[in-house]
Amino acid sequence: MNTFPWHSHYPKGVAHTIDYQRYPNLLALMEEAFQKYGNAPAYHNMGVEHSYAQLDKMSRDFAAYLQSLGLKKGDKFAIQMPNVTQYPVALMGALRAGLTVVNINPLYTVPEMTHQYNDATVKAVIIMANFADKLQEVLPKTQVKHVIVTEIGDLLGTFKGMLTNAVVKYVKKMVPPFHIPGAVGFKRALQIGAKSPYTRPEVDAEDLAFLQYTGGTTGVSKGAMLSHRNMLSNLLQSKEWFIGVEEGKEVAITALPLYHIFALTINCFLMLFVGAKSVLVTNPRDMPGFVKTLQQNPFTIFTGLNTLFVGLMNTPGFDAINFSKVKFVVGGGMAVQRATAERWKAITGKSIAEGYGLSETAPVLSVNPLDGNERLGSIGLPVPSTELAILDDDGKPVPAGERGEICARGPQVMQGYWQRPDETAKVFFEGGWFRTGDIGMMDDDGYFRIVDRKKEMILVSGFNVYPNEVEDAATTHPGVLEAAAIGVPDDKSTERVKLFVVRKDPNLTAEELIKHCKDHLAGYKVPREIVFREELPKTNVGKILRRKLKEEEDAAANA
Repeated sequence: MNTFPWHSHYPKGVAHTIDYQRYPNLLALMEEAFQKYGNAPAYHNMGVEHSYAQLDKMSRDFAAYLQSLGLKKGDKFAIQMPNVTQYPVALMGALRAGLTVVNINPLYTVPEMTHQYNDATVKAVIIMANFADKLQEVLPKTQVKHVIVTEIGDLLGTFKGMLTNAVVKYVKKMVPPFHIPGAVGFKRALQIGAKSPYTRPEVDAEDLAFLQYTGGTTGVSKGAMLSHRNMLSNLLQSKEWFIGVEEGKEVAITALPLYHIFALTINCFLMLFVGAKSVLVTNPRDMPGFVKTLQQNPFTIFTGLNTLFVGLMNTPGFDAINFSKVKFVVGGGMAVQRATAERWKAITGKSIAEGYGLSETAPVLSVNPLDGNERLGSIGLPVPSTELAILDDDGKPVPAGERGEICARGPQVMQGYWQRPDETAKVFFEGGWFRTGDIGMMDDDGYFRIVDRKKEMILVSGFNVYPNEVEDAATTHPGVLEAAAIGVPDDKSTERVKLFVVRKDPNLTAEELIKHCKDHLAGYKVPREIVFREELPKTNVGKILRRKLKEEEDAAANA
């Protein structure tokens, strides 16, 4: 029996293993890229380009500024902004200062932000001005000592930047008023850093690079501890898989948010590693604007997720975009639906290669071959130096073709959950096998597929929504007695949140409760549908049976 049957299906030229000790830390990789690619364009955003040399200078200045604040190696630094060039500058600056980066979704509400800032013991933060009003509320409840505020136009040049910031603030009114005493502007931080000494820290491969927050069936957001080694391993694995990439010649479209682990590893670090130009799409929800960006920037690499692919294909002008130079289209973050993949190929002539991974695995575990041998409905083959196995509840292997939990081993698997040894213990079998919580099977030839999710999480447009979190928000409304959240199929976002509620106040309306949830949850977590019931199904000890509700929904859908 072939222990690793997937190896025989690897594309020609892809090695079975990687040298995950090639770089001692992410700093070494970044410094090599800055020197190697020099004046080549690194980032393009809103019509303005910055070179690798400029990225080197700005990130070094930002690192020096952070050190001038007295921040020490290992201190936690939060980044909360959309895709603008300030993001990679701040990210690389923080890492060059020896800090641990905590990515925070800019759309988070005050309660969500408060939990994450406190759980990670964040000492400093950079935030987009558009969201600073929420930070103002959060700060008194946290240990944050230093705040840097950036505006969308800060790196667009003097005139264009001032004009952009004025339009965003005064015309579009996208920046709610805020007052944060002591906050420093991003450009001012760079100016101070340019005059400050920079000391390169001693960073070990096992030091934490990121606390990448994810959820759990408990609904409590947990920080996956990703070391420099974890991140380096995964980008080297991904680089090996992207056979045919030409250093210094690729142009990648970056519409997925860089704070999401998929874009962080692939669009940020892998593209840096190969000297690609990354075209940052700040607002991918503006589909006409997105299509215009694609028309104006010939590209060779495109990463996305199902909802993004569908949105683009439904936008006028997309079918006229030239895909002839495109080498790879990779789908991640959520399942790529068969209908989406088939329609995409019919329009563009290019296949979508679906991949699979989690925040806990930095993230890539498997990808479909990029040589035209992708298999629809499959999550592909394990990447180099990665083992996948289908195990039963006791951690024992099941035969090929039978269902079990997808488990993984490899140098990209996290160290554990931040300050949660109990939760860490739950997700590892003996032998270092990480339990993904997804139910899958392996074909005889080593291709893997997901057939169900063991966890009760809901997957909305590539983001995990945990039922307890939704239920907790809903039950803070005085008119709610009990609540249970489940995911139901959705053509646009894989799943949407459906909430079942037992009312305390008989006059409570669905509209009122949805409005309440919007005040406590990020938009993608808010229930799209609310059903009022006299009672909810429960176990004999009173635990609400979400599974029963899910079974009722499935039965109704199949009736």
